[in-house]
Amino acid sequence: MGHLPAMQRRTLIAAATLLSAPALAQQSRPATPAPAPASIDRAALARVEAYLNGLRTLKARFLQVAQNGASAEGTALISRPGRMRFDYNPPEPMLLVASGGQVMMYDRDLRQPSTVPASSTPLGLLLRPEIRLSGDITVTGTERSGGFLRVGLHRTGAPQEGRLTLAFQEQPMELRQWTVLDAQGRETRVTLYEVETGVRLDNKLFDFNDPTFMEQEGLRRAG
Repeated sequence: MGHLPAMQRRTLIAAATLLSAPALAQQSRPATPAPAPASIDRAALARVEAYLNGLRTLKARFLQVAQNGASAEGTALISRPGRMRFDYNPPEPMLLVASGGQVMMYDRDLRQPSTVPASSTPLGLLLRPEIRLSGDITVTGTERSGGFLRVGLHRTGAPQEGRLTLAFQEQPMELRQWTVLDAQGRETRVTLYEVETGVRLDNKLFDFNDPTFMEQEGLRRAG
């Protein structure tokens, strides 16, 4: 992630990560006016809903790139409903885990955890037991290009909290990328590769309320 000082790198990761952008955006200036309405393919949305609701586990490598060019890599785990985990590769010390309706951001070097409600994060949508791209979720448009389907959305009535774009490979349907645009116009993109679905994931990887969780993470980092 370049040659930034460690604390500045941590700040960029924590501020740019897709799980915390809306929580920060709530304290930012209002978003710029929404773009003109785009076309929406309802049949494509139905396919996306069916795919997401059928998704139980996912494991992938990820590349996160912020608008300022800062980047980081790691491993992403999703266990639906309710659980998600992002392990950043060294030297980045950040670990993000979603479980029990909360998202924990943990700095392994500083040994400092902080939590926000999963419902206040853009990817909280993917953790819901039943995903519906309507009602409290507003779809702003669908677009196809290069074999990918992109779906833009935000929480209904609160676009200032952040806008999320999900990108799916269509044949076969597979989640491959997401992008968050926060209230200050900053964009962060995460691309998935080496995607595996239907894998067995130990629930202990997500249970940060377990007293032994931090101890095990310390051993994992040391190893």
